[in-house]
Amino acid sequence: MNHLEQLVSEWLQYNGYFVRMAVQVGPRPNGGFEGELDVVGFHVRKGHLIHIECSLDSDSWKKRHERFAKKFACGNRFVRQIFEGFELPESLDQVALLQYATGKERDVGGARLVTVREFVQEVWEGLKGKSPASGAVHSTWPLLRTLQLAADAKVLDSSPRRYRLIALS
Repeated sequence: MNHLEQLVSEWLQYNGYFVRMAVQVGPRPNGGFEGELDVVGFHVRKGHLIHIECSLDSDSWKKRHERFAKKFACGNRFVRQIFEGFELPESLDQVALLQYATGKERDVGGARLVTVREFVQEVWEGLKGKSPASGAVHSTWPLLRTLQLAADAKVLDSSPRRYRLIALS
């Protein structure tokens, strides 16, 4: 699990989703698994089932399309086993969350594409105006809580701050 998968998981949980991360699916008879799904979430009230694959790669689009097509096909085959016992919707929302993408391409491997920049802006907008004093993000979501603190730290002017952790030289 990397930091991006962790942040996605925290954001989904913060928004009411049941979340599973790094889920190995499709056990093979001689050991191992067919694949691993990065983040899968289900929002019971909204009936929204989502599978997110996070990537920090800078591979070619051809290679990305091939790799993500396999990952999302695996998700389609096995996602219902992950939330067994829940009444799941027919449709599965699949998202490739990519660090190195311009946003000109809007799908990859059969899934919709969201850039990390767009995702961080979504989180920022969702946390902006939520005071850490009266509406703190729970401490079990440390990455999200850090972004809440950042969103709350309003810069009033551009002058150097007197009170700093590391003194200016």
